[in-house]
Order: sequence, then structure tokens, then C-alpha cells
Amino acid sequence: MKKIIILSIATVFMWACGNKENSSSIDQLIETKNTVELKSKRASLQADLAKIDAALATLEKKSDEALVETIVVKDTVFNHYVEIQGSVDTQQNVLIQPEMGGALVVLNVKAGQSVSKGQLLGRVDDAGMSQQLASIQTQHELAKTTYERQKRLWDQKIGSEIQYLQAKTQMVSLAKSINQMKAQIAKTEIRAPFSGVIDEVFVERGQVVSANPQGLMRIVNLSQMYVRTDVPEIYVGKVKVGTSVETDITSIGKTYMGKVRQVAKNINPANRSFGIEVSVPNPEGLLRPNQVAKLKIVDYSNASAITVPTNVIQQDANGTKYVYVVNNANGKNGIAKKVLVKAGQNTNNSTEILSGLNAGDIVVSEGANTVSEGMKLTF
Repeated sequence: MKKIIILSIATVFMWACGNKENSSSIDQLIETKNTVELKSKRASLQADLAKIDAALATLEKKSDEALVETIVVKDTVFNHYVEIQGSVDTQQNVLIQPEMGGALVVLNVKAGQSVSKGQLLGRVDDAGMSQQLASIQTQHELAKTTYERQKRLWDQKIGSEIQYLQAKTQMVSLAKSINQMKAQIAKTEIRAPFSGVIDEVFVERGQVVSANPQGLMRIVNLSQMYVRTDVPEIYVGKVKVGTSVETDITSIGKTYMGKVRQVAKNINPANRSFGIEVSVPNPEGLLRPNQVAKLKIVDYSNASAITVPTNVIQQDANGTKYVYVVNNANGKNGIAKKVLVKAGQNTNNSTEILSGLNAGDIVVSEGANTVSEGMKLTF
């Protein structure tokens, strides 16, 4: 049918162009009173008109036929998604701060270096506490010796009890002082709180440092990444721990499958949403904190659904939805049949059909706008 329409339009166009070209020559024939040539022109134009009439008649004869494209519907898995933007993050992304201020006398790491949990990263000057510790340890050794001698004498009932108790108290007191001093000196040591990579170092050895918003360095562990986002309140009954989520990181062109690992118990009154965290793998180490992620959260799934392209479904003036199927299919021919359908969820230009169609039905996918009930179809 399309070829006939194109041919007819081309014929009319050629005839119109010919008319314009011949109009001037006809005027000349009239002026010269060349009746023989005028009769020849009339016969030619009558022949062209006859061809156009024949083409129009053929077009009208074929108007009850349509050339269309079709699809065969079948059972398939249908998932409906909630699409939300989120942000990549990790719980192991911290700024290292010194517990004590002072000159940084040791700096053992640089940016990009991998470190283990507990590894010494640097040390702040202890301001003479090491010498104080050595002095207290010497005093403790003397007190310990004195105590041991007093104990032996006391066991033999020699000497007074007060001397024995004073020696014991002195030894215990110095032991506590040693532990306190060691604890203070340990605060001058800067150690890795977890295994990871030194992302940035903000200081240099010899610099006087103290706790500040910038910190000394940043350590990151990229092995336990997740995406955090806020989900509208209406999905509170659908998004649960364990719900499958497709995570698209557009900056690296990667898509990861993850699951919801945490759902907030509180609704934010400011935007009527609740927070969730989605765990995502990072086998290639390409994920970075604060990367933008697009989440597709499955909020509905049908393992055996009939689906059609959304643009195939038409709607009449009463709001009733329908599609055209090929009835009495014979090879590449059949008859158009209007079928009322009940549509369900739709996603990615695909709509779930709840009733009206069965697996194996042949649905008109292209050219449905030119189809009517009972029309002959070629596909």
C-alpha cells in the first residue's frame, strides 16, 4: 500500500511539473493557431489523466489492506524500578588526627601507599616524656628491690609492718606511673585505624601539628563501598533489607548489582523520605567516595509476565486501552482484531499486560495507527 501511495504522489507531481513546462508552449500554439499540435497536446494530457485515475482506483481498492510490523508476545520476567540518584561512600574514609600537639618528628608514609591496621604512620615529639619514663622505671626498679627485701624480712617476723606496707605502696605507685607515662607517650604515635590506602598527606616532617579540620592525612579503604540515598516515603513498604538494586556509575561507565543493607527507621519530616544504604562490590577498585550513582531499585517483580512496548497500546475516547493482534494468521498475512487489554506497571518503554493477551499472540507493533478492525494485514 505504501508503494502505491508513493507512486501515485510521484505521478501527480510529474504531471504537475509537466503542466508548468507545457503551459508556455500551449500559449504559443494558440497564438500561432496550430490546431494540429493543440489536438496532440490534448490527447497526451487525457492519457496522463487516465493513468492518474487508474492509480487512484487502485489505491481505493487497496485501502482495506495494511502493511505492518508485528511481535510475538511471550512470558518473560518483568521488573519495575524506582530510579533515584545516590552517592558512593565508605565507612572507612577518615582524616587522621594527632592525639597530642607538637613537632612531627617521624612521617613514615606518602600518598598512595597501602598500610595495615595498627601500622605506625608518624610520631609527634613527646616533649621529654621518654626521659621521664626512663627515670620512673629506674625508681620502680629500686622500689621493687626494697619491697622484695622488706617482704623477706616481714615473712621472718623481722622489722615493722609499716615498713613493709610503705615499700609495697611505693612500688605499686611507681608501676602505675610507668603505665600512665607509656599511655601518654603512645598518644604521640600516629597509627592506622584500619587497613587501607593513604589518599592524601597534608603535612611534612618537622611541622608543628595539632588536631584541626584538615587533619594530618586521609586514609581510605575501598573494599567495603556502599551507596547512600533517600527514598520517598511512599516506597517504605516496598524497599527492604535485601532488596535487589542496580547501581549505575556513569562516570566510569560501570553497572553493579547490589542489595539494600540498611533501611532507616525514621522518616525525614523535611522531605518525607527515608535513607537507605546499598552495598556494592568494588573488585576493580574504580569506585570512589562521593561519586554520583543512579539506583534502580526493584519495587515490583513478576516472574511470568506478558509485556508489550508501551507505544503499542492505544486508548479510545472512553479511556479503554486496546491493541491490535493478527487473527487467522497464514504465513505473512492475517486479519486485524481489536483486543481490549488491562495494563499494569510500565518501565523502560515496556508495559505489563494483566489481561487480554496470551503468550504466542501476534501483536501489531508498527503501523497500528492505520489499522482498523477486520482489515487485511501483511507483516
